Amino acid sequence: MDSPILQVQSLIKQFRQSDSVITAVNRVNFTVESGEFVAIVGASGSGKSTFLQLCAGLMTPNSGSIKILGQEITELSPDKLAQFRGRFLGMIFQKHNLIPQLTAKENIEIPAIMMDKAPSSYEHSFMKLVEALKIKDRLHHLPSELSGGQQQRVAIARALMNRPQILFADEPTGNLDRANADEVLSLLLKMQKDFNQTLIMVTHDESIAQRADRIFKMEDGCLSQISH
Repeated sequence: MDSPILQVQSLIKQFRQSDSVITAVNRVNFTVESGEFVAIVGASGSGKSTFLQLCAGLMTPNSGSIKILGQEITELSPDKLAQFRGRFLGMIFQKHNLIPQLTAKENIEIPAIMMDKAPSSYEHSFMKLVEALKIKDRLHHLPSELSGGQQQRVAIARALMNRPQILFADEPTGNLDRANADEVLSLLLKMQKDFNQTLIMVTHDESIAQRADRIFKMEDGCLSQISH
């Protein structure tokens, strides 16, 4: 049997707050198989977003192990980690995090440019992506000229630009109305199947979590599986 695509062991993340120490992630163990859709639920402040950002290499843990595709990412230098993330990982945030001065097209292309890819090498996959996400006619608009749903689609296209093996999504539908949320989720699940991606999503939406292969709950920094 293949090794898990993501393997987390004894992960701890603490923050100092004035005179006290807050343990946001408390000795978490977590394993995800390739191609799985895993949902992480929990109350605000339970540590789920911090945990997701640790797994995605956006934060450094105090201790513990994070292996992705067999690579211990906590041991990589900042440059090597940036390269690894660019090749294998994608991240979608709740607040889009688009660069306001760049067009939708320029925002989407950022991951490819950071990996020094020639435009000719991704032109075809870029067009397939924007067509699937229904934003082909919005490519030359600035983020401020797009609706919330369109901005989130641009953010999804950016996250998928380099065909990541793992897509991390932090409340990707949190700022959307129900119709847009359902459509964005359907698109994410379609992309996951089409590209055989692993999807790890933090969500407060029970109906979204129910569509996952497995659901985990974060409580006071501890993670436990609540359904298969």
